[in-house]
Amino acid sequence: MKRILVSGGAGFIGSHLCFRLVNEGHEVICLDNFFTGSKENVQHLLDYDNFELVRHDVSNPYSAEVDEIYNLACPASPIQYQVDPIQTIKTSVMGAINMLGLANRVKAKILQASTSEVYGDPIIHPQPECYWGNVNPVGYRSCYDEGKRCAETLFMDYHRQNNVKIKIIRIFNTYGPQMLPNDGRVVSNFIVQALRNEDITIYGSGTQTRSFQYVDDLIEGMTRMMATGDDFTGPVNIGNPGEFSILELAEKVIAMTGSKSHIVFRPLPHDDPKQRQPNITLAKEKLNWQPTVVLDAGLQKTIDYFKQIIK
Repeated sequence: MKRILVSGGAGFIGSHLCFRLVNEGHEVICLDNFFTGSKENVQHLLDYDNFELVRHDVSNPYSAEVDEIYNLACPASPIQYQVDPIQTIKTSVMGAINMLGLANRVKAKILQASTSEVYGDPIIHPQPECYWGNVNPVGYRSCYDEGKRCAETLFMDYHRQNNVKIKIIRIFNTYGPQMLPNDGRVVSNFIVQALRNEDITIYGSGTQTRSFQYVDDLIEGMTRMMATGDDFTGPVNIGNPGEFSILELAEKVIAMTGSKSHIVFRPLPHDDPKQRQPNITLAKEKLNWQPTVVLDAGLQKTIDYFKQIIK
């Protein structure tokens, strides 16, 4: 069993990863500053002897003897990362430097949770890993998009210059239990609005598309990537290639919740991508991975979760 550090471990994705690793018997250190993460997400793990929760901001150095590091720390939705864009980019860039410095010192393997946002508003569809992206470097989303792109650069340079054992994954839209009701992501927005019988807000025409991945599939992909040999660094797309329009998703959520909500349209935010769909050929080849949870099944589990927490 290994000693594993998970930065951003009390967040939506990080808490699912910590649960998986703890139940596999690993000793897990969960770092989080609780800006978007929540102690409640990992409350059920505090009774485990092999789980430790540490309040820490990765933009500051951290030291521990570990075998592996999963670097997830960063606000991930536009509402969250635009609250303090300077801190967002510091988290991505300084967080990467600090976690890579730790990995270099203790000879740990480290995985970077990058994002499909590195592709920006893509002109190639679906997006393969060899595509360099179409990103606005001075827009409202740049703190996140360019922060994650810079983090990938840092990972590759630490690997080439210092022989750090790195892994890079690019996460596409992910949903599931433990999402925040107010995080601004489309799945949580629609489900919360539907359960409250409020108007469901679509930004733009609703014809823009996304690919929605259930969190369990992502965690499986992450752990498989970490287990690959040192010769494979990535980046590799981890996402569900099933493509749905935003309007289709809204109609599906209304039907599944039995909501009385009506759909309303609002102006599209700055630099919102028109299409987003992963090419997962590399993940299939290198990780023997592909998503197994269909959208209806994952949405039902997520709806059931929000029914328990929505008042």
